[in-house]
Formats: sequence, C-alpha cells, structure tokens
Amino acid sequence: MSSNLLKYEKELYKNNITLIAGVDEAGRGPLVGPVVAAAVILPKNYVLEGLNDSKQLSEKKRETFFKVLQEEALSIGVGIVSAKEIDEINILEASRKAMYIALNNLDMTPEYILSDAVSLNDIDIPSRPIIHGDALSLSIAAASVIAKVTRDHIMYELDKKYPMYNYKKNKGYPTKEHLELIKEYGITDEYRMSYKPVKMIWEGLHEEENKKVVEQ
Repeated sequence: MSSNLLKYEKELYKNNITLIAGVDEAGRGPLVGPVVAAAVILPKNYVLEGLNDSKQLSEKKRETFFKVLQEEALSIGVGIVSAKEIDEINILEASRKAMYIALNNLDMTPEYILSDAVSLNDIDIPSRPIIHGDALSLSIAAASVIAKVTRDHIMYELDKKYPMYNYKKNKGYPTKEHLELIKEYGITDEYRMSYKPVKMIWEGLHEEENKKVVEQ
C-alpha cells in the first residue's frame, strides 16, 4: 500500500515540513539517449494505490500513474542531460546535474529533498539520500515514474528517427539484439561513447574500415 511508503515523509510532517520533493533519475544503464531526472512534490499524506518504484510497474501502469501525477502533484520538475554531456562529466555527475535541473524546474521551493541514493549537497535545501528510495518513499517513487515515462517518450521519438535500432523495445539498454543492431547500422550522435560496449563496437568498426583501406 502506498501509505506504507510515507514513513520518511511522516517523520518530516512531525516537524511541520510538508513541501517535500522526491527526486529520482532514469536512464543510467542505457547506451543511448539522455539521463532524465524528476522532482515531485506531493500533497501531504498523499495516497495513490499501487504506486511504487517504476521498475516494479508495468509500462501501462507507469503511463496511468504518470497522467494521475501530472494532475495531482503540487509541482513537478524535469531535468534532462544529453549523452554528449554524460560522456564529458560521467554518468553519476550527469544524474546529479539532471536532479538539480529538475529541482530548479519546480514551480515552488521545497522545504526538504528526499533523493534516491544520490547526495545533493550543492543546494541550499536540506536533503537526505535514501538507498532504494524509489521503493521506500512515495515522493521518490512518484519521481521515478515521471523520470522513467519521460525518458521512454524520448526513446519513442528516437525510435521514429532511427527505427532500425528498435529503441521502442530496448529503450537503449545493451540487449544482445541492440548490440547486434549497433554493429550492423553503426553509431549515431545519441550514443554514449564513454560506455564500454559502445567504445568497443566503435573501435571494432574502425578496425574493419582500416583493414579495408589497407587491403585496397
């Protein structure tokens, strides 16, 4: 039940802190596309039955909760950091940056931040990172759904642009089929070049090209 996920929020309510932003990101593991973070402020003692860590929910459920949260959350902010920037600053820092952007995009200032595992010290608001927070705090679970669905929608748009990679199905994750497709069709600008599977395929493709040049 979602009310069981209000433990951390209720501790803060006791101190008259009610504007609590849950923060989470989606897209650390994929080889392609941005990392997306969301910050969500829910009404006090909010209940949404079945809301949990987005990874535990079906795609249909996530889409439903996404719509409900858009209507019922007090405020939602989203932060997006591109593959290029992930390569420049690394995925942890890119996730953290996306979280700060999401917090800045809220239209009200939270009194407290609960984040999923990542510490957020560069902001003048008290915060607490919670390991597996998306399964333990309703505010973070709400943020995980917003971040995941927002990122999935970005991947559907990329799928229209590059249908050959089947992003609609793999969402950019390194599945066996996806790796084979990269080898077949090459690497686009949206890929994260600092990720080992991409780097290895890139080097392999260039070795093949160099061989052909030498053989000619």
